[in-house]
Amino acid sequence: MPSSVKEMLAEANAAVPRLSPAEMRTRMDGNALILDVRDPSEVQASGKIKGAVNVSRGMLEFRADPESPYHNPAFQKDKTVLVYCASGGRSALVGKTLKDFGYGAVYNIGGFKELADAGLETEPA
Repeated sequence: MPSSVKEMLAEANAAVPRLSPAEMRTRMDGNALILDVRDPSEVQASGKIKGAVNVSRGMLEFRADPESPYHNPAFQKDKTVLVYCASGGRSALVGKTLKDFGYGAVYNIGGFKELADAGLETEPA
């Protein structure tokens, strides 16, 4: 059991592969969920990757669990999940949580600015 944030991040990064923006593009298809786990205020300030679903890290388990009354139907365990945040830390932790929940194909795609700078299309919140 991790006893620090550093250990949690190391465990999450070991469990969830990190993709570059170019690698991420190869995973984007009709069966992929692009997940933005930044807080709503961050998304309001900068927008999001086009088509991404925003679920703040604090609500993730409730949205991802099909048994939860707060489940978001965009979360399906047979989908590829591409997770990003501001820099990649929260997305690693979320990726690990999703894997623990039984989601198979989960990838950390890093930070919003890196993705936008690589030419991924964005949209307002």
